[in-house]
Amino acid sequence: MNTSAIIPIKAFANVKQRLSALLNEMERAALAEAMLKDVLTAVGLCQHVDEVFLVSRDRAVHDIALEFDVQVIHEPEQADLIGSVTYAASVLEDRGYDRMLFLPGDVPLVTPDELDAICDGVSDPPMIRIVPASDLFGTNGLLVSPPAAIRFSFGPDSFRKHLEVAEQDSVRSEVIQLPGLGLDLDTPEDLIQLCDRLAIGETASHTLVFMTDNAMSDRLSAWQKDSK
Repeated sequence: MNTSAIIPIKAFANVKQRLSALLNEMERAALAEAMLKDVLTAVGLCQHVDEVFLVSRDRAVHDIALEFDVQVIHEPEQADLIGSVTYAASVLEDRGYDRMLFLPGDVPLVTPDELDAICDGVSDPPMIRIVPASDLFGTNGLLVSPPAAIRFSFGPDSFRKHLEVAEQDSVRSEVIQLPGLGLDLDTPEDLIQLCDRLAIGETASHTLVFMTDNAMSDRLSAWQKDSK
């Protein structure tokens, strides 16, 4: 079965607003770019992914696609995440892909082994395999076969909602929890967890360079003191 991975990316400008207490706009954009590059590096080494697509209208994202030799699906104007993924799924079905792997761009600790685990040994379609965020609320990975097998339901509590939608649509669902893919970066607390995990040797090359160059460990220590 051929498998495509999609990574929807909005414009890097004004991303990660919940990190504004620690990072200015340019720094947040640089962090988002570094995380995306780490995700693309991991996907590029996944044995089960045949093609990678970034779903975006941002020119900077298109430049990264060229750098990593991946394709771009131009998302519809004014599309939210659900609209972008739904559109990408229809494009991929039209192109004859059997499976679609949705990934966010802000999971820098994801590994090729984790991605292979998601894609390996999947049951006959229609089915989904879902990776929840570490808090069991968000959806940090979603393998869908065929690509448009379910109605996507990203947003608050999307992990539970995707399982409910799959059940309503008589689509088989499987859950797999993965520590690297489970951590996405939205809050200062997430950054603290990332720093701790990088300190014990988990790899995230581009993101690690960003964290080091911007003295994030010191910034986070100061932030923790000020927030008490």
